[in-house]
Amino acid sequence: MTNRIHNHLDRGEARIVNAPVAPMAAVNHDAQAALAQHQVENDRNFELPTALYGATVGLYLAFFGVMFAGFGGPGLIIPTAIFVVFVVAGFGVPAIWTRIGNNRSVAMTWGQLKNKGIMTNTGQLSMRDAAIQMLILPVLVVLWGCTTVLIATLV
Repeated sequence: MTNRIHNHLDRGEARIVNAPVAPMAAVNHDAQAALAQHQVENDRNFELPTALYGATVGLYLAFFGVMFAGFGGPGLIIPTAIFVVFVVAGFGVPAIWTRIGNNRSVAMTWGQLKNKGIMTNTGQLSMRDAAIQMLILPVLVVLWGCTTVLIATLV
């Protein structure tokens, strides 16, 4: 997906040119400032359906719930609440970020993901493979928490 960038100037494959200038008669100052700010379309989308991100958040919160149920006490209420706030903020801030500005891109629907899949660094993935790749770590974390609580209960 990425290419190594060599010094194109030294090899003579690139040249430096001046930036284009908009005619001042056709554009007033406010419109020119607006054009300068929005020359590039910002794609702040994470492409996959929102439900996959919701499932990830839910699994991480389930881990904290399992750990608090197994080891919780009055002394762990505040640390658990802090962990929950960090997880919610860690996923909530990017979710808010996708909705700011003039972001016209939208996340894929389940149908689009099922029909087209998604391109990753390692190649094209089907809907099933993308969901597995995205949810494998949160599922393993929840299973690890359940195993830890089970071992502590039996010992």
